[in-house]
Amino acid sequence: MPASYEDRLRRVIDYIYDHAGEDLSLDTLADVAAMSRFHWHRVFRAMTGETCAQAVRRVRLQRAGFLLTQGMPIDEVARSCGLGGRAAFTRAFTEAYGIPPGQFRGQSAERALLVMRQSKEFSMFNVTLENTPALRIVAQPHKGDYTNIARAFEQFGAVMTARGLWPHTRGMLGAYYDDPMETPTEELRSLAGAVVDDAMEVPNGLTEIRIPAGPIATLHFKGPYGGLPQAYDFLYGKWLPENGKEPNNDVVSFERYLNSPMDTAPDELLTDICVPLK
Repeated sequence: MPASYEDRLRRVIDYIYDHAGEDLSLDTLADVAAMSRFHWHRVFRAMTGETCAQAVRRVRLQRAGFLLTQGMPIDEVARSCGLGGRAAFTRAFTEAYGIPPGQFRGQSAERALLVMRQSKEFSMFNVTLENTPALRIVAQPHKGDYTNIARAFEQFGAVMTARGLWPHTRGMLGAYYDDPMETPTEELRSLAGAVVDDAMEVPNGLTEIRIPAGPIATLHFKGPYGGLPQAYDFLYGKWLPENGKEPNNDVVSFERYLNSPMDTAPDELLTDICVPLK
């Protein structure tokens, strides 16, 4: 598919994320894409597998879930995400995730408190040791708040779809270079991409890294991505010290995503946190 279509898709994705609470009608997005309303609707659906309206709704609901975990009042979340009044927002959120926003917000608050406890009590997680083969990763770079990396995954997906590269992939993956407790948010570096085979050429705008073969500690996590900090605390603060294992500082840690928030309820999301070891 022509590169100009790829550029248009990336531009529209950025616009949706930057203006989630504003007018995101098909006419507006077609203007951003510099294409007629009729043609852009067909192009977007063919390239992404969803309509513009479905994509906007998904991004708005994902943003709403994040804001709920930050303690923002439900009415304010609905307004800021362009999801209408409280009743309409509650219906849409419950339909998407199987749980009303008030209940989701309460559960998320409990998880946050567990992370913040000064007593350093840890919930138990399943951690396994394994030897990973060498991995080749191609990804979209992201700089800034890790919670906003969904945008980079959308950009990565746009490139892969436009160029028909999905058959080269073997699982979605995110790589994280910095500790958010020690690094200013605006300086956090991460990658959103996938493991790929050696036959795939790296498209312009994406980057390639290699994970060498070797031992890794893998924590198996089930639940909303907002609970991952607690899992990291357990892995680094309890499991590694108690088992006499040290991270390999020369190799980036990464997350493997075993399902997708696009079609999976938050409590059913499966994530492997992988830390290469010395």
